[in-house]
Amino acid sequence: MLAVVRSGGKQYLVSPGQKIKIEKISKKEGSEISFNEVLLLEKNKKIEIGTPLIKGAKVLGKIIRHGKGKKIIIFKYKAKTRYKKKAGHRQPFTEVEIIKIGP
Repeated sequence: MLAVVRSGGKQYLVSPGQKIKIEKISKKEGSEISFNEVLLLEKNKKIEIGTPLIKGAKVLGKIIRHGKGKKIIIFKYKAKTRYKKKAGHRQPFTEVEIIKIGP
């Protein structure tokens, strides 16, 4: 059983029992989350594609933890003008375990 869900402007291919990292959601750890924007659903080797969403389809997940990703360095430099700027960024995420995929 597979599904493609949309969350935070991105699409994720998920299956039950899988853990995914999505954009940060402001819910507590241990609470359940429902993805209502299901774009594709595969069940018993039958694929259903939404236009753009599948009506009534839902994917349930459980929030495991919140965290920050690896640090990336942003370095801006312009030659011959004595301009340089260094900054870092750590993207916040929410780790979700997919519990159930259903219509």
